[in-house]
Amino acid sequence: MACRSGCKTQDHASWGDCLRAAQIRTYQVEISKGKDGTAQKKWDRELEGFAAATKEGIKPDGTKWKSIDKARKLSDKVGAAYGRDFNQATPLKED
Repeated sequence: MACRSGCKTQDHASWGDCLRAAQIRTYQVEISKGKDGTAQKKWDRELEGFAAATKEGIKPDGTKWKSIDKARKLSDKVGAAYGRDFNQATPLKED
C-alpha cells in the first residue's frame, strides 16, 4: 500500500499521489527564512481590529494595536468617536 492511513480510497499509485489528492498544504513553515505564519496572523488580527474600530465610527491614526487602543480609550473617555467627532492635538514645542 502506498496510501496514507487516513486515505478514504486507498487506491493511489504512490504516497505523494495520495497527498496531492488530499490537497494537504503547509502554512508558511519556512522557519529558516523566518516564515512561520505568526507575523502574518498578527498583521491580520491588527487589520481586523482596525476594521472593527472603523465600523464603530472610530478612525485610529494607524493600523497598529497601539493606535487602535489609544483611539478606543479616548473615544470611551470622551463619549465620542475619535477621528470623526474629535482629534487629539499635538502639543506645541516651546523654545
